Amino acid sequence: MKIAIIGASGEVGRMMLTCLSELSINVTELDLFASAKSAGTLLFFNDKPITVQELCETSLLKHYDYVMFSAGAGVARAYAPIAAETGSIVIDNSSGFRKDANIPLVVPEINGDILQGYQGIIANPNCSTIQMVLPLAVLDKLFGLKKVVISTYQSVSGSGNKGIQTLMNQRKGENDKGAYPQVIDLNVIPQIGGFMDDGYTQEEEKMHLETRKILRREDILISATTVRVPVVYGHSISVYAEFERETDLEEAEKALLSSESIEFYANTYVTPRELNGTNNSHVCRLRYGCDKHSLTFWNVGHNIRIGAAANAVRILKQHAAFNR
Repeated sequence: MKIAIIGASGEVGRMMLTCLSELSINVTELDLFASAKSAGTLLFFNDKPITVQELCETSLLKHYDYVMFSAGAGVARAYAPIAAETGSIVIDNSSGFRKDANIPLVVPEINGDILQGYQGIIANPNCSTIQMVLPLAVLDKLFGLKKVVISTYQSVSGSGNKGIQTLMNQRKGENDKGAYPQVIDLNVIPQIGGFMDDGYTQEEEKMHLETRKILRREDILISATTVRVPVVYGHSISVYAEFERETDLEEAEKALLSSESIEFYANTYVTPRELNGTNNSHVCRLRYGCDKHSLTFWNVGHNIRIGAAANAVRILKQHAAFNR
């Protein structure tokens, strides 16, 4: 397959290269693009060096089988339609197209069926949404999901390399707030993105809208509080979910244990430090909530992998399998 990555030099772009290799994608040609600042950077794919090119108006006039974007919503809105016009399938990691009713928002294990026969732009969901909807989809099928109340604990790499550098600089004693509205070192910040008129932040709104769209359940009630924490990689989520039918812990555990891309822990828990190279959503501390019509659990995922690059490559792989 002929593939291009836009934003290849960033955290997610580099991980896309890793995931293309790990998921055994048959790449016959690979072009890497980024801003003028990063042009000339040497990256490696399967031990072969590739020089990053500057993204310009003519870069995507060439046809690719897949063009993967990880360069922000503005770049995606400007360049993704150009790539799509050539017949390339575009997989965009930004928020640029997620709200568009005509563009699929995909977690392949849940709604990958909509990729069959599809041509054009595909949106990759928000990082925290992806890891959370995987177990919620399983439980929804069992018990009928009604309401979700969540609090996230999101790592600084969710802000890109600038978030990591902000934390590292503050740990060295610098006072510059960098990427955040408050100091993040030895602190937690209950704001990710700007505030909306209803008091929720942009990140919280993403989780509300995207969860409903992916699960194809516009009736689900959702309230999210998203929090930035001084962790480098790995997002954690405390999830409380209510259901139409009475739940059963044993049934829920069995279903989660056998579900694709989910690792379930019955008698222990997992933290971000233990994620390493996993592309799965980790579920633990599963228990009844307020009553037997509700469940509570702890959910952890590597935000650069399952929350971005791995899901994007899984979209590519699923689309390619459907449309050979």
